[in-house]
Amino acid sequence: MKRFSALFVAGLLMAGVACAATAPKPALKVTTLDGKAFDLSAQSGKWVIVNFWATWCSPCIKELPDISAYVDAHKDKVAAIGLAYEDSDKADIEKFLKAHPLSYPVAQVDVMDPPKDFDTPKGLPNTYLIAPDGHVAKAFLGPIQMKDLDAIIKP
Repeated sequence: MKRFSALFVAGLLMAGVACAATAPKPALKVTTLDGKAFDLSAQSGKWVIVNFWATWCSPCIKELPDISAYVDAHKDKVAAIGLAYEDSDKADIEKFLKAHPLSYPVAQVDVMDPPKDFDTPKGLPNTYLIAPDGHVAKAFLGPIQMKDLDAIIKP
């Protein structure tokens, strides 16, 4: 995925490209890097941040600690899953996460076969905010800000 150019991503961000899940209540079942199952439907009743990112993506690296802190601060009502959109080895992602620890699980997504109910990211980071009833409340292309999450989640 290193083929994304900085200019392409910057252009998308400046253009304010919208993104959306392909299903009103998307399904997501993945195995996290630590071997555990993550099922979006099991998170019913909580807000879920579904964040596509990559180890080589500067805006992603900048927002990861903010998402992690947000989840920590709102554990009772917010969960997250990081989807590492990588064509590298799992060991490379694990090494990255040791240097940049997160408070939520991460799964590697096959760039050639992304989750079916989500659009293929047109840039990174690409984040979906899933409401407690399972529908996509908001989709973001580019870095999210905590004020954006607060405006929707209303902690």
